[in-house]
Amino acid sequence: MIGGIVMSQSNLEKQEARLKALNQKIKDEKNRIEQRLGKQIISQANLEYANLSNDQIKLLTQQFSEFLKEKSVDH
Repeated sequence: MIGGIVMSQSNLEKQEARLKALNQKIKDEKNRIEQRLGKQIISQANLEYANLSNDQIKLLTQQFSEFLKEKSVDH
């Protein structure tokens, strides 16, 4: 019975490693999308990186979010 427990533990460890790798891959993809979205918004709005403070970024984010919420209600 010990051999079965060791094998089950090994399989569990392999599954945990795959899950951890998959979670990292998901996190990386989310970060990549967030960066692309942010770059596209900055580019399309002709914003200057040097002029974007944290407070301005928060304000723009709120305004953009409200705009998207209004658009989703309109449909």
